[in-house]
Amino acid sequence: MGIPLRVCALLAGAALLASAATVVEPSTGITLTVSPSGRYTILRPEETSLAHVRGWRFSGDTGHELTDLAEGAGSDLTGPYQEISFRYFDGGARVASIRTYSGRPVVLFTVRYLDSAANAAPFPEFAAYPRKLLHLSFDGIFGTHRFNYLAPDSPWLFFDGRANAFLISPLSHFGVAALSMGGQEQIRSGISPAIKTLPAGFTHQTILVIERGINKAFETWGQAITGLYGKTRPANDADVVLDRLGYWTDAGAAYYYRFEEALGYEGTLLAVRDDFARAGIALGYLQLDSWFYPKGPLGAWEDFTGGIHEYVAHPSLFPRTLASFRERLGLPLITHARWIDPASPYRRRYEFSGNVSTDPLYWDNLAAYLREAGVASYEQDWLGAQAQPALAVQHLSAFTGQMARALREQGISIQYCMPAPRHFLQTARYDNVTTIRVSEDRFDRNRWDEFLYGSRLASALGVWPWSDVFRSTERDNTLLSTLSAGPLGVGDPIGGLDRDNLLRAVRPDGVIVKPDVAIVPLDQSILDEVQAQDRPMVAAASTDFEGLRFSYVFAYPRGRETLAAFTPDSLGLTRPAYVYNYFTGEGRLMEAGESVQVSLADGSAYYIVAPIGDSGIAFLGDAGHFVSVGKKRIPRLSDTGTLEVTVAFARGEKVRVVRGYAPSAPSASVVRGAAGPLVYDPSTRLFRVEVSADEGLSAVLRLKLR
Repeated sequence: MGIPLRVCALLAGAALLASAATVVEPSTGITLTVSPSGRYTILRPEETSLAHVRGWRFSGDTGHELTDLAEGAGSDLTGPYQEISFRYFDGGARVASIRTYSGRPVVLFTVRYLDSAANAAPFPEFAAYPRKLLHLSFDGIFGTHRFNYLAPDSPWLFFDGRANAFLISPLSHFGVAALSMGGQEQIRSGISPAIKTLPAGFTHQTILVIERGINKAFETWGQAITGLYGKTRPANDADVVLDRLGYWTDAGAAYYYRFEEALGYEGTLLAVRDDFARAGIALGYLQLDSWFYPKGPLGAWEDFTGGIHEYVAHPSLFPRTLASFRERLGLPLITHARWIDPASPYRRRYEFSGNVSTDPLYWDNLAAYLREAGVASYEQDWLGAQAQPALAVQHLSAFTGQMARALREQGISIQYCMPAPRHFLQTARYDNVTTIRVSEDRFDRNRWDEFLYGSRLASALGVWPWSDVFRSTERDNTLLSTLSAGPLGVGDPIGGLDRDNLLRAVRPDGVIVKPDVAIVPLDQSILDEVQAQDRPMVAAASTDFEGLRFSYVFAYPRGRETLAAFTPDSLGLTRPAYVYNYFTGEGRLMEAGESVQVSLADGSAYYIVAPIGDSGIAFLGDAGHFVSVGKKRIPRLSDTGTLEVTVAFARGEKVRVVRGYAPSAPSASVVRGAAGPLVYDPSTRLFRVEVSADEGLSAVLRLKLR
């Protein structure tokens, strides 16, 4: 079935037309025309690098005469629209519509089968569209980015050398939806050919976005999809997994299928908790991976290859109950799950599709067990491999839908792991799917590219990317995972924590100091890679305050070329900015369009790019954090000629140091809390101020040029 549109206004002025129907959307310039012969055309005037293209034009044909051709207007969850609707017969009666939106360069295609019919003649099908473009899609487990292949269950992005882009994807039936390329290179949006017949009442939808900018196309597309589904996009602190530092026991962690022999598994994990306490960093939660439950035909916890035998804590590891362990631990849990083993007794109790259960009772029982055990989040793993339903129209939604419903009712969030592109898309249906793994096991340098591209797909759809586990001693892995704006979790052995490195990512209470949005590759880096240019990766995240954008830029080489570049305006900044090299402590004032040249001869580079506000000051934030202006440390900032910032403290913190750039030494005063003397270096034009909290655990500092 198609998504509910909740039409807020009835179609106004609809009239049956004997001639072509045309609607024009002034805000986007998109013109839609449908003729009685069955031909449909979308035109958006667009400046492109293709000299022979005067505008971006898309056209297709149903191949059949249309009836009931009508123009109309209304409003749905993504906003006001105009549309053209019609009927035609192709092996059965069908009703279809094409919709354009006010203020959004989005086109929505809907077709509904009034009769059961063979799965043929998909709608839409574009015979004409901008050709000779570069393209990007996502493929397989973890949605690996591909420039040389168009995966059927992925969105397809096409773009030119100036980053003008269009993106097409299914908008419904993600488990069986399939984009395909016809023999004449027609772009088709339909259903997997493995599905032979589509039933009466079946509705399929497709979305097309036409944008200036690669990242802008992803953002517009993702906002439209989650808007149409009515998803509440979770905040970056929506649950404990997003808000706090965690400890993980999955592949790559010190205690993945092993424990300290003298302590046992329970004792080892309790000692991990105590290790964080000794380091003065509060642990937010603990993840239990697939080792914690019985697997395979024998129900052994050590079984690496089997599926779930029973989803309960293995009694040889947890002699009492999972709930009693959680009570001793004093922390919320996140628990991992595989597929269900063929020998599991669950196979006789519940309904199944493939290797997963679609039975509401199974999910109700699982969710109740997890709630009793103090589980805050459930990780469904192996989604793109063994944990799949049979290929049928509604089976993926039955599996993920019952999972989301039952866990939502118990207040438990969900993380998807080993997702295929269809699972990324499926997250748009569920408010409590808050995080998704975007790279292979054990986050490290060889995972960075896939992590950043996966972050691009995930964040567009309103789900936070998870890098996977790493060790706290690894500066760049800690930094990049923090810049994801998603979870942050380490898997060090007892005694191995790097306190100083972790405290650049979190406060002592374990709260992650993160950006507002996830780090993603800049448009130019995507263009460089698809054109096979041996240039470094440059990616960025950001924090916004009342029209001021603070950006965090990470760059690293991917070949022999060690010179990278970016401009502040490529980050969305429109005014001069101070560009500060975090690793070297050097910086310079730059115009928005001026190029920053980055040498990567020694490896990675990290920059904080701070706008010059009306005060003439660029605030660089908390000197102790990677994300120096993250809102868990700087919850408020305004600059109307006087720069005013609020600094938040964890309980027990005494002093924080904030810094910035000013052309001359500014004055500093406090509205709340206390501040030491401002220290200004006239050679670098950088200043530092120590601030202390009041009883409310915050300080408010005002800075003004004299």
